[in-house]
Amino acid sequence: MTILLQKILLLVFFLSSLLCSAQMDCSLGVGGRDDETIIQVFQLNEDQKEKMKNWSAELNVRNTLLKDKAKRLLKQHEESSPEALIQMSMEYKTILDSMRANVLMIDKRLLSVFNKRQYDLYVELCSSISMHPIFVRRSDNEK
Repeated sequence: MTILLQKILLLVFFLSSLLCSAQMDCSLGVGGRDDETIIQVFQLNEDQKEKMKNWSAELNVRNTLLKDKAKRLLKQHEESSPEALIQMSMEYKTILDSMRANVLMIDKRLLSVFNKRQYDLYVELCSSISMHPIFVRRSDNEK
């Protein structure tokens, strides 16, 4: 099997696994390009801003390590057999799942320090775009 055909097979598998695992959770996107938007929309106080800044940095460190691991995995299998590529794609999916779990964990942390008004706004915004809000226990949310 040619290298081009192997790469096409791998790409198809990656895309299908991404499409099948599409999340319907309403992610805030802490640590991404929208941190300033989150601050403005939810009118975060200074304590919340500081926590979000620290959690964004933590997410960046965690996911940078996973991105590096993914790059090494892809480099190791540049010219692998189709069977090895399928195995590698499973390992790659595990890395992507870990990155998604990190994002969810950080979003939950921020949501847990939202006051009732902020959390209600989050739920309302999620509902308006037909996405499921991330549930945070009420006792954690009333800080």
